[in-house]
Formats: sequence, structure tokens, C-alpha cells
Amino acid sequence: MLLFVQYPKCTTCQKAKAWLDEKDVAYDDRHIKEQNPTYEELSEWHKKSGLPLRKFFNTSGLLYKSMKLKDKLPDMSEEEQLRLLATDGMLVKRPILVGENFVLVGFKPEIWQDALQ
Repeated sequence: MLLFVQYPKCTTCQKAKAWLDEKDVAYDDRHIKEQNPTYEELSEWHKKSGLPLRKFFNTSGLLYKSMKLKDKLPDMSEEEQLRLLATDGMLVKRPILVGENFVLVGFKPEIWQDALQ
């Protein structure tokens, strides 16, 4: 079963959810603010995704901007960044789709389609 981690008020998440439903893809739905990803989950997802850790940050979010993370992240270790992400779901880019062999961050229909084939 896929894990769909999202924030219901996010329009990109709404589009991704509609896309999954339209394709009859089964998934467990998880509200990122109510159930923030843990340090362990984020660490595993980061490794599985093959993406740079910075791609897991919601750079357009108010919290990211108010904490001035654009300036702070380059000086933080990966460990510190993962611990920070685990403190608040609003710092984490969404949606996240977690499969057995992949983790997708953000919604790009063509990439999701390829991953689900």
C-alpha cells in the first residue's frame, strides 16, 4: 500500500489526491500537520528518494521563511536538517508519495505515472 502524505488545504496536494483517485490508486492518506513525519521516516525517505535533502523542505512555506532557513540550511548538517524537518510538518514539502521502492516529493504527474507503472 502506498502512503500519501499531504496537507488537505494545499492545492497541489488536492490535485495529487484527485489524480490518484482518478487512476484508482490505493493509498493510505496521512495529514502532514496532524501526523508529522518522524526523523526515522524522513531519513529513510531521503535515502530512498535519491534527492538532495533540501528538496524535502517546503521553501515556499511561511514557517520556512520566518525561520530564515534559506540562510541557515547551508551551515546545518544533514542530521540537523532531518531533526528540524521532524519538528513540524509545515516545513516538509508536500505531497509525498511513499512506495515500496520509491519516494516522490512534490507532484509531477508524469513522474508519478512512471513510478506507478
